Amino acid sequence: MFNTMRHSNNIASACFYVAFGMLALTGCEGGEIYDVNAPDWISDKVQEIEDSKNNNQNEEVLEGMMEDVYTIGNTDYSSGWWTAFSKYYVIPDGEKWNAVFNLNINPSASNTYKNFALIISSDADRGAGEYKEYGAIRFDNQPSGNSEWGDYIDRSFIQSTLTFETDTDAGIDKLGGRVTLTVDRTNPEVFNITITNGVVTKTYKQPTALVNLNADQENTNIRCFMVPEGSYIDFLQTNIEPIGGCTSAEDKNPVSMVLQNVPSEVNAGVELSEAMSGVTALVTFEEGVTKTVTAAELSFSAIPDMDTPGEKALVAVYNKTFKGENCDTPIMANAKFVVVEKIVSIEVTAQPAHTTYYYYTSKATEALSDRTIAFDPTGMVVTATESTGKQRVLENSRLTFSAIPAVAGSHKVTVTADEGVTAEVSITVKKSEVSSVIYSGTVGAEDNSTGFLGAYSDNFKVAVGETKSARFINYSNLLGNWNNFIVALRKNDSSLYYWLRADNYGKSAADVEIAFPHSGTQWVNQTWEEWLQSMNGAEVTVYVTNCGNGTADVQIEMIGNDNELDTQYYLGANAIDPDDLYFALSVDGCHLVFE
Repeated sequence: MFNTMRHSNNIASACFYVAFGMLALTGCEGGEIYDVNAPDWISDKVQEIEDSKNNNQNEEVLEGMMEDVYTIGNTDYSSGWWTAFSKYYVIPDGEKWNAVFNLNINPSASNTYKNFALIISSDADRGAGEYKEYGAIRFDNQPSGNSEWGDYIDRSFIQSTLTFETDTDAGIDKLGGRVTLTVDRTNPEVFNITITNGVVTKTYKQPTALVNLNADQENTNIRCFMVPEGSYIDFLQTNIEPIGGCTSAEDKNPVSMVLQNVPSEVNAGVELSEAMSGVTALVTFEEGVTKTVTAAELSFSAIPDMDTPGEKALVAVYNKTFKGENCDTPIMANAKFVVVEKIVSIEVTAQPAHTTYYYYTSKATEALSDRTIAFDPTGMVVTATESTGKQRVLENSRLTFSAIPAVAGSHKVTVTADEGVTAEVSITVKKSEVSSVIYSGTVGAEDNSTGFLGAYSDNFKVAVGETKSARFINYSNLLGNWNNFIVALRKNDSSLYYWLRADNYGKSAADVEIAFPHSGTQWVNQTWEEWLQSMNGAEVTVYVTNCGNGTADVQIEMIGNDNELDTQYYLGANAIDPDDLYFALSVDGCHLVFE
């Protein structure tokens, strides 16, 4: 319907301007105005109309579309990666999924990845044991970044009419507006995806069929869902009914809500509205539609009062429909918080468990001038003194800590409480000494057929303060940037902390994309394809440092078959048990030969 309307509007506009110029024109077709002797501008306009007809004939008319109206992500653009999800849309083999939605881009967005990603998975819920991902495709296209990823997504099949060189390029606003998404499985020999808003079109055309990742091989379905980041999606239409059913566009009354970001403690004398200004609520409306609302849209009460210290009951009321009208019956939610006396000073009454930290500098990090080390408060006790003279212990989660420069010597860490009062902790930073691991042999099949994390070297222990290095030759099947070595940070029992690839990408054991600092030179003076070609036979040295603060650093030097050096680093991999840090080398479509 939408294509037909656009075609009609183009013709109507053209007819209007022709009529205005000639006055004698009585219709858009017929009459001597279309004679070959007509003025050139009229002939040009006629040709424009014909071109419009021909172009629109090539556009696909979406059929069988159903209304499915709901919002994905916070409308204040605050949704982080992997925090908001669309419904599941199950696509059987031989069928096509069409979706239409409005993509809302933050006008202040400065990163090209602040849009949305399409996730393709097996026919299972996220987090289920049978859940497996083919991969993800974001709307932006950045060959030097991670605009697509996954073991079954080949980036060489990606094309886009808009390409970003870095994730800070201008132009992300071009991705917004009304988007049509198509996942096409109608041809059993190929797999195609198209994302377009009429300004930017991105396609993935895989010339082979999808493998079946379902545990039940008789089930050939795949699932698709969308994940926004720093944006939000107003979903509109689908031709496949999602799990849970479609949502109508009719206004909806709220049925329940859950409060979020309620402070655990509030200083006495602070107004309730000020204390709760950061609170949000996840509101569920009729038909299962959800929306996150801010404190400005809620009414708060504290029971019994805000005047005296002690535990309080927070009651929040919301009285709007999904479209913002006054609802039939307001809904309520409650939470608890504690009113405390204002803090006038803090003191570190028990030192942290680790006060000596370590760093190592390789060719991957020697150019970093502002490198820092994170403070580890484990074991530290901070005691606060209130305005009344009463003392109490503060949770470390209520404190902030200054960063420590990666420079050998003694340093002071500033500990700050919410009220701006501070204390200090002394930390010693030392350079780590490096030693090589002992290992020989090959990891992965020599024909490069071993899949993702399909083979490992031994586990190599890295004690507190140590840096261990491993040297090997990397051989790749050259199909994708990810088809190279992988560094796995592990425990002694081989359970995983993180896996980190050669191409500046990694995830945690919980399958969450890493957030700690990481960067490389792979794309600085060459293309990704040139770097990939150089990795077949590359001499690689991996350095892993146990920093002693619950983090690990991974640094990598890669001398390609072109004799050029590329580097990669991952700094401050957190949530590491410093007394149980090991690493191993693994593969994905490659094999490693240790000397």
